[in-house]
Amino acid sequence: MSVLVAFFGLFMGTLGLLGMARPERLTSFARSWQTPTGLYVAAALRLVMGLALFLAAPDSRVPATLRVLGIVILVAGLATPFFGLERSRRVLEWWAARSPAFKRAWAGCALAFGLLLLYAVAP
Repeated sequence: MSVLVAFFGLFMGTLGLLGMARPERLTSFARSWQTPTGLYVAAALRLVMGLALFLAAPDSRVPATLRVLGIVILVAGLATPFFGLERSRRVLEWWAARSPAFKRAWAGCALAFGLLLLYAVAP
């Protein structure tokens, strides 16, 4: 599971770097998921990521943190389909209307989260 968590960390960190450098590209990437299929794929990815974090927690550097994050992300994955595509679009449009500095700050959070995951499962 640690390899899967490291992959997710690398992916999140890369998205964070992309968003910090080019916020409009990150917005375009997010919009590409605004389909019924994209919504279910996002839910499935959250379920897999949450389970991977939960199962990798005992062997990690920060087991309590990964366990809590795993549960939160699992719940988010279960809830995602119930929020629906229209609500997802409204949230993305709200986010897209924010300033580039706001988007860069959120992208910085994604980078920090990715780095945390990499740190947590590093040997």
